[in-house]
Amino acid sequence: MIRFRFGLTPLAEVRPWGRPEHPVLHWFGLTDGWYAIDLGEHELLRYAERTVRSLRGDGSGPSHPYVDYYVVRLWEDLLALLPAALEPVPEDLADFVASDSSDWCWEDTPEIDAAAGWHGDRTLNTGYLRVEPYIRCWRTVAGEDVVNVSWAHPSDPEGEIEFTGPATGLVTVPTSAFVAAVAELDRALLEAMERRIGELEAAGPPPGVELDLEQLRRQHQDRAGWLERARRYAYATDWAAVRTGAAALLRSPLLRSPGEDCG
Repeated sequence: MIRFRFGLTPLAEVRPWGRPEHPVLHWFGLTDGWYAIDLGEHELLRYAERTVRSLRGDGSGPSHPYVDYYVVRLWEDLLALLPAALEPVPEDLADFVASDSSDWCWEDTPEIDAAAGWHGDRTLNTGYLRVEPYIRCWRTVAGEDVVNVSWAHPSDPEGEIEFTGPATGLVTVPTSAFVAAVAELDRALLEAMERRIGELEAAGPPPGVELDLEQLRRQHQDRAGWLERARRYAYATDWAAVRTGAAALLRSPLLRSPGEDCG
């Protein structure tokens, strides 16, 4: 089972962007909220209780235990990931696609660049988060047609940010379930934003806040087509280059002594 859950911050509590003397709002900023990923028996992007207490501090922090950010980022990054995540991975690249890129050492060659890029395209972008989780998705069709979803939680050097659940893991879900979960996030977010935009069109922008309602509506209409565009995108792989680069990258940890870095 996989599900992408979210909640939007109440409209009256959404903080405008920009300078104090010139606050502005837009489609992106209006998606302020929280989100999480239900994956099998796990909740990804949920903070541990001690982290929640720390983030709440004097009571001004979030009332929920989840990543607190603009929901549009999860949506945009999933759509960007989708074409690569749905490309079936050949059996001979199964070990490579599941490998940890932090173990690699390499010289820049077109083949290694192709392999590293191909591997990275199956990573969900969470780089905007503090101590970001490393979440990857790739499809295999040997036996069952599934999407493999792996995660790794790095340790926080400052000891504040900690996520619930195992530090690393992997869950497989039917490809149809993965696609359906992305489509459901798309539907739910667009419906929530349709209601939000309708409220703003009826009542007008918050006092003193710049908000172009016509542009907001145009952006919303454009974003309604993003999922279909992602589904139609043809992810093209140079398999010969990827295989050559993958072989070199998988060998690279074996070519250095334990503890030796890549410098």
